[in-house]
Amino acid sequence: MTKHMLEAGKPATPLKSETLQVLLERGLVNQASDLEALDARLAEGPVTVYAGFDATAASLHVGHLMPLMTLRWMQKLGHRPIAVLGGGTTQVGDPSFRNEARPLLDELKIASNVSGIRRCIERLVSMDGDDGALLVDNAEWLTEFRFLEFLRDYGSQFTVNRMVTFESVKSRLDTQSPLTVLEFCYMMLQAVDFLELSRRYNCEMQIGGSDQWGNIVNGIELGRKADGRKLHGLTVPLLTTASGAKMGKTAAGAVWLHPEHLSPFVFWQFWRNTADADVGRFLRLFTELPMNEVERLSALEGHELNDAKKVLATQVTAIVHGPEEARKALEQGEALFGGAEELLEPTHVLPRIRLSEGLGLLELLVLVGFAGSNGEARRLVEGGGVRLNRQVVDDARRQITAGNLQADDRLALAVGKRRKALVGFD
Repeated sequence: MTKHMLEAGKPATPLKSETLQVLLERGLVNQASDLEALDARLAEGPVTVYAGFDATAASLHVGHLMPLMTLRWMQKLGHRPIAVLGGGTTQVGDPSFRNEARPLLDELKIASNVSGIRRCIERLVSMDGDDGALLVDNAEWLTEFRFLEFLRDYGSQFTVNRMVTFESVKSRLDTQSPLTVLEFCYMMLQAVDFLELSRRYNCEMQIGGSDQWGNIVNGIELGRKADGRKLHGLTVPLLTTASGAKMGKTAAGAVWLHPEHLSPFVFWQFWRNTADADVGRFLRLFTELPMNEVERLSALEGHELNDAKKVLATQVTAIVHGPEEARKALEQGEALFGGAEELLEPTHVLPRIRLSEGLGLLELLVLVGFAGSNGEARRLVEGGGVRLNRQVVDDARRQITAGNLQADDRLALAVGKRRKALVGFD
């Protein structure tokens, strides 16, 4: 199968479908299995399209916004999205671009993770109406297979010769890293997902990250061999910053989409702190602003670029957490960075008993997400970058007590100029 890459975000010939035009304009297309055929099919009318999300954590993270925004745009343009929750495939573990096997999770943990991921997805795509998005769990069909039945029905449709050429396998073999039979079979399971979805829901298209290319191709080929179906695949780019670094992590870890794992304000602040060089691209990728407004905001310079960052942060937060949470986050940000903490609700709330039990400054930095470990927090303090109630603190052994609270029983904590928190105690 030919892999169609796009040079400078433009296809070789003019596109017929509005859908591909929009996705390309927003920067959401990296590869397509057959760009001309996909364009022609999308121009004919609505398609059902899916993206899969394995339940390896209790929340999706900001990297998942790429396929989710693609599903969201396609739904707005008349297509029907399916989000597949990987209750079945998570039991195996995707080896793509990993040097070692993923830790295997038990069924209870997977079920709990599926529940959290469902909450993330329901905000981003609409479930309403006859053509609303579907959420399905691939455990529905994968756990029904018997081993010999699976091998007889599908094993003959795959060749080892072909499977070892895919990057997820080839990279392991090239580095002589162990690759279990369990992981090797993952691409077969994902291919069966595509076939099952095409049979059950007439799904014709799969979306995935660039690391899923081999898995997507296997599904397309299985649909052709088993049922004579014409299926399509599209990958989104790897999410990186302008510097080339992989995006989506802070010192404290992943930028989660679930509010119980990362508060809407901290999520907003992450986007508000976007590097200048990334603002324009992120406005295209992660907001639904008209392109003329995106271009206007992208052209801002100097201090005015901060206004574009606030728009970016508020727009993305509204999509992920809802307009009301976005409004509150913007108000918190304006007050906190404007020095009007007294107007704010706390960005973080801790049990008041912590003040009497013993709460160190290093632990506090970790709890609010400014550091991923006590060691990282220590380096911040010793580097002179930490302020408590607007005063620089350079003692890493500093303990937080009730006497440190401001008149409103809160603490103002900051690292540098771009990360601030207001900590309350109840």
